Amino acid sequence: MNDDMETEPMVSFGPSSNYVGSNNQQRRRRPAGSKPEKPRRQNSFSRDIGHAAAETYLITRLTFTLLRYLGLGYRWISRLVALGCYAMLLLPGFLQVAYYYFFSSQVRRSVVYGDQPRNRLDLHFPTNNDGPKPVVVFVTGGAWIIGYKAWGSLLGRQLAERDIIVACLDYRNFPQGTISDMVKDVSQGISFVFNNIADYGGDPNRIYLMGQSAGAHISSCALLEQAVKESTGESISWSASHIKYYFGLSGGYNLLNLVDHCHNRGLYRSIFLSIMEGEESLPVFSPAVRIKDPSIRDASSLLPPIILFHGTSDYSIPSDASMAFADALQKVGAKPELVLYPGKSHTDLFLQDPLRGGKDDLFDHIIAVIHANDKEALAKDAMAPPRKRLVPEPLLRMARLISPF
Repeated sequence: MNDDMETEPMVSFGPSSNYVGSNNQQRRRRPAGSKPEKPRRQNSFSRDIGHAAAETYLITRLTFTLLRYLGLGYRWISRLVALGCYAMLLLPGFLQVAYYYFFSSQVRRSVVYGDQPRNRLDLHFPTNNDGPKPVVVFVTGGAWIIGYKAWGSLLGRQLAERDIIVACLDYRNFPQGTISDMVKDVSQGISFVFNNIADYGGDPNRIYLMGQSAGAHISSCALLEQAVKESTGESISWSASHIKYYFGLSGGYNLLNLVDHCHNRGLYRSIFLSIMEGEESLPVFSPAVRIKDPSIRDASSLLPPIILFHGTSDYSIPSDASMAFADALQKVGAKPELVLYPGKSHTDLFLQDPLRGGKDDLFDHIIAVIHANDKEALAKDAMAPPRKRLVPEPLLRMARLISPF
């Protein structure tokens, strides 16, 4: 498809109705007259440099962990070279985002939400604190192996510019943990946000959940599992029905259909099954399969409205994955909306398009949903300047051509 042409996303499945959470949601209160805590710079310059070095070490270690499990055959050597070239082409944008992440006073890094080593989250704050803000909990992708909270920095920065707090969750990756550990960590992180975000200026009655790629799979598993617990009367620390909306970006929701596809893409079957705790666990961690189980039918009514975004030229996880999940949700009475972007790849929606700046249909759609009932915010959105371009167009076009994703 010609990248010069503006394309409107194809939309199917259901109305995009605004979801109103329960008025019974208990909200933590501050003493009368107190104001939300201002995000503040928590580290000195030297400590910021040290933190940057530690984060770089972690990213490098994750890369070598991935290579150790995947092996160094021709396929992965060629992909590694392509990944290096891809990253170099996008480096002008990555450097700007990295500077923001490590040195901006609007970012609070590595807030502890649990007792595991990776139980940390980053908070991205708007520049003003004039009242409680809506909150997006974001779960990043990474093939279940190299997911990391800093991957959400670009999204966090751009949503914060529209008066939205973003909490980017980290979680145990393989081989630190397997899929059940990842789902447990994400659920615990969501619980932390629900029970503590008011202390950071967020509105616990306006929390949205979003996942990208493997993060969309993990977060949808956590959401469905919580709805099942809620429907059976189990003790819970957060409520699936109190999530305002769920946004799934380029996710895979049926592991049974992904085994061979991922194998052919280089995530070999033996590794995939190790991550997912064996072949017998694939249906358990496949939301598109599990939602059809008659024994959990009551859980579907507790799910929030769900919007699934996918590019039709996504070869990492084909758009059929979102189409099938939307169809399964609709059949059990949930509220899905499917948005397909013609010609968009796995990384176009999450990386290249945001780095391009200007108009972004995906970003605009998410903002419109979050601010749907806030006339003042919608008016500000209408007057907002175009988003800044971070990478020159020729570099973006070359990066798209050589992307290994």
